[in-house]
Amino acid sequence: MGNHQEDAKVFKALCDPKRLAILEQLRSGEKCACVLQEPMDLTQSGLSYHMKILCDSGIVTSRQEGKWTHYRLSASGSARAMELLRVILTPNTEQDKPCPCCDN
Repeated sequence: MGNHQEDAKVFKALCDPKRLAILEQLRSGEKCACVLQEPMDLTQSGLSYHMKILCDSGIVTSRQEGKWTHYRLSASGSARAMELLRVILTPNTEQDKPCPCCDN
């Protein structure tokens, strides 16, 4: 943790129901954009918007094959996202400094 701007991209990727549904589809392996688009009832530009956010987060990677883009979960990006969540939600065991405005 440390670069909050980059860390926020992970959470942005996870905070939309459509992107969560896309990630669910990608759990079973690489998918062509046309396969992802159909059950989601998304336009090409709508899917592209969501995929850019997922790829920018590092959770998803893409590759071009002809005119189609294929997407898959990134093992390293997924591991980073899980570690980031673990670190953020793990209480800091160092003793807190006293509150300057009260006796706590």
